[in-house]
Amino acid sequence: MTTQEMLDERYGRTRGRGRRGFVVVGAVAAVLAVIALAWLTIANSMNTVDADATGFTIVDERTIVLDFQVSAPPGATVACALESQDEQHGVVGWKIVELPASETQVRAFQETIPTVAEATTGFVNSCWVS
Repeated sequence: MTTQEMLDERYGRTRGRGRRGFVVVGAVAAVLAVIALAWLTIANSMNTVDADATGFTIVDERTIVLDFQVSAPPGATVACALESQDEQHGVVGWKIVELPASETQVRAFQETIPTVAEATTGFVNSCWVS
């Protein structure tokens, strides 16, 4: 055994074999992390719901009619929280509506929201797949 081999053995210096295993394990872990991130991104975007108010009509001091459209995955039942506010941006009306599943991705709706005071605006607070 040469002096260099004795020193390497004594101080635990091996040539490349241990490092190669760490590199392989690290590369496999990185590939699995990228695959998991891609799957989570795709799965979350499949259930995304987008809603926009397209108009509103103030019927009287206690009623507002809200026109809105919803973009949701085909075949998904959707629920939306509709809101009406007064001049000071206080909530004066609130309604949760269940929208039936449809094969159409973008649909338009009209809902009446009862209020406790005169409303000056109406909008869709949020929508989700139910």
